[in-house]
Amino acid sequence: MAAFDRVVIVFNPHSTGDAPTLARELRDDLAERHPDLPIELAPTQRAGHGRELAAAAAREGRPLVVSVSGDGGYNDVVNGLVDAGNPDAVAAVRGAGNANDHRRATKRRPLDAAVSHALRTGETDRTDLLRLTVTPAGGEPVVRHAHSYIGLGITPVVAVDLEEGGKGSWREIVAVVRGFRRFRPFPVEFADGRRVEVDSLLYANIDRMAKVATLSDDGRPDDGEFELVLLPHHSKLRVLLTAIRSATVGLGPQPHATHHELTIRAPMPLQLDGELVELDADTHVAVDIVPGALRTVG
Repeated sequence: MAAFDRVVIVFNPHSTGDAPTLARELRDDLAERHPDLPIELAPTQRAGHGRELAAAAAREGRPLVVSVSGDGGYNDVVNGLVDAGNPDAVAAVRGAGNANDHRRATKRRPLDAAVSHALRTGETDRTDLLRLTVTPAGGEPVVRHAHSYIGLGITPVVAVDLEEGGKGSWREIVAVVRGFRRFRPFPVEFADGRRVEVDSLLYANIDRMAKVATLSDDGRPDDGEFELVLLPHHSKLRVLLTAIRSATVGLGPQPHATHHELTIRAPMPLQLDGELVELDADTHVAVDIVPGALRTVG
């Protein structure tokens, strides 16, 4: 049996990058290789629409849902497939835009070749997902999934400045410096009652991010664990040196885990595959690994 019976390509038609062009090129390439394969372009209309489109496409049959996007757009598609709950649905990403950490970390072959291989052999891959459960004080839990990472601390602070300052090499440098200068450590309380101040806490399902940073030596998105990259509060010089180390020799081996929880004690942003989520003080955060949760090609 073929790995999938149709392809749905989700993309943002108003992207400032090359997503619309890449989506059409992918459709044309696949149509030329596989003229009998139904292929549909699914442009998004608003923020979060990609999740709705992916869920609708994945509810029945054996679809391949491709996100032509960066990490944030692919996060929408992944969560849409989780919402649909169809074990025969398959996901893929063709990198477009600025942040493509997942595609860089997991790419084994060009996507059109990966699709052809899956159609010929019926083979797909399995990848883990990170499950984030956020429970505000006195509120109900909200669950989201991430394909690559969940970050607290300096990472989302810099991301906020990148959003405000725009993309482009010089603007990115200015944004990073501005975020670094205004960053303050954040207080958390772990499940065992310990209270500490943290500069950065990253739950990683891939071994690299931000184009150059190497997070761990042995992290894989299919090993049934995530890497817990925890940096307790130190001087800003120490934080800077750690960032330089990650961009050069890497951070080395990191602790592995399948579950971790804490309560943040001050308002702060959280980054979920590039998407920013604002958290209030006294919000409980739990992260779990969901082994082999997503069928993929690529």
